[in-house]
Amino acid sequence: MYVKERIYESMFIVAPNIPEAEREKLVEKVKNIIEERVRGRIEKVDRMGLRKFAYEIKKFSEGDYTVIYFRCDGQRLQELEEFYRVTPEIIRWQTFRRFDLEKKERKQQKKETEAVETGEGGTES
Repeated sequence: MYVKERIYESMFIVAPNIPEAEREKLVEKVKNIIEERVRGRIEKVDRMGLRKFAYEIKKFSEGDYTVIYFRCDGQRLQELEEFYRVTPEIIRWQTFRRFDLEKKERKQQKKETEAVETGEGGTES
C-alpha cells in the first residue's frame, strides 16, 4: 500500500555547553536518522545557532537551534522522536506536519495541470 509523502518540520535545541563540532555531529546524526530510519527525504536544513531563551530550560539560558524540513510517509516518525528522547544533549524538540506547505504545493500542481489542459504551455496546430 502506497502512502503519500507528507512535509514535516522538525526543530530541536542542543545544549550550548558542548563544543560546536559535537553539535554539528549531532545535526548530521539527526539527518542520517531521518534518511535511514525514518526513510525521509531532507529538503532543507536551517542552523539558526545559539539563541537566548525566554526562560531557563534544564538550567540553560540559551541553546543551539536547528530546523529541518523533510518529506516522509509519517509511519516511522516515532524513530526520530525516540532518538530525541534518549539523547541528553537535545534539550527540546518538536516535529509537526506542515499542512500549509502541502496546500501550497497542491495549488501549484493544480495550476500547472490546468495550464497544460487548456494549452497555455504549448503550441497547438
